[in-house]
Amino acid sequence: MGLFFFKWALIAYFLSTVGYLASLLVRRVLVAKISTVIFFIAFTIHTLSIVFRSLHSGYGPITAFHEFLSLFAWVMTGIYLILQLKTKTRVLGAFISPVVFLFAIVASVRLKSEVAVPGIVQGSLVPLHILLSVAGEALFVIASCAGAMYLMQDGLIKHKKIGSFSRFLPSLIDLDRINHICLLWGFPLLTFGVLVGSIWARSVWGSHWQWDPKQIWTLVAWLFYAFLLHQRLAIGWKGHKVALLSVLAFVILILSFAVEKVFLTTVHNFI
Repeated sequence: MGLFFFKWALIAYFLSTVGYLASLLVRRVLVAKISTVIFFIAFTIHTLSIVFRSLHSGYGPITAFHEFLSLFAWVMTGIYLILQLKTKTRVLGAFISPVVFLFAIVASVRLKSEVAVPGIVQGSLVPLHILLSVAGEALFVIASCAGAMYLMQDGLIKHKKIGSFSRFLPSLIDLDRINHICLLWGFPLLTFGVLVGSIWARSVWGSHWQWDPKQIWTLVAWLFYAFLLHQRLAIGWKGHKVALLSVLAFVILILSFAVEKVFLTTVHNFI
C-alpha cells in the first residue's frame, strides 16, 4: 500500500509542478491557488504512503537513501504549505514544487515495497536525529528558493521592468520574510539534529566524531548557516545579500552532497 500511495503522490506532485509553472506563464494567481490545492493533496497522499511503509517495516522511512529523499520531499512540502498560508506567497510554489518533485522522482527509482531495517539504525534516537536534521535542511532549501525568487523580482525592479509579471510575483518583503523565518527555525533544528546524531554515534561507534564525509559536509553547512544567521540577526543583513548567499549555499551543498554520494565512502551508507 505504501508504494501504491507513493506512486499517486508522485503523479500529484507532477501535476502541481506543471500547474505552478503554468501560473508563471499565464500570470494568474488562480492557477497557483489550484496548484496549491493539488500540492496539498500530494502531501496528504504522501503522508499515507509514509504511514503504511512505517507500519509495514515497524520503523520510520530511514532505512535507505531513497527513503530519505522521500522523507525530505514530504517534510519540505509540509513546511512550505504552512509558510504560504501565513505569507500568501502561493507563486513561490513554482520554485518549491519542482524541487520536491525532483527529490520524489529520484526516490521512486529504487523505492520498493520490501523494507529491511539494518540493526545499526534500530534505536529511539535515530528517527529523532533524522527528522530534526531533515526539517532543518528542508527549511534551508525553502530559504534558497525564496532567495532565488527574491533575486528574480529584485532584478526586474532594478531594471525597471515592473509589469504584469513583476506584480504577479510575491513582494520582496514577503520573500525576505520567508528567508528569515526559514533561517531562524532551520538552524536550531539542524543543531539539535546534529547533537542527537552525535549522541547516537557515541553509542554505536564509540565516538561523537568520526571524520566521516557526511559529518564534515553537515558541519560545513552548519557553520555557513550559523554565519548567515548571525549576520542577519546581529549585523542586520537582509534582502539581496542574504538571498544571494542562500542560493549560493544551496548550490554548493547540493554539489558537495553529490560528490559525497558518488565518490566518497561514508558510515552513513544505510541512508
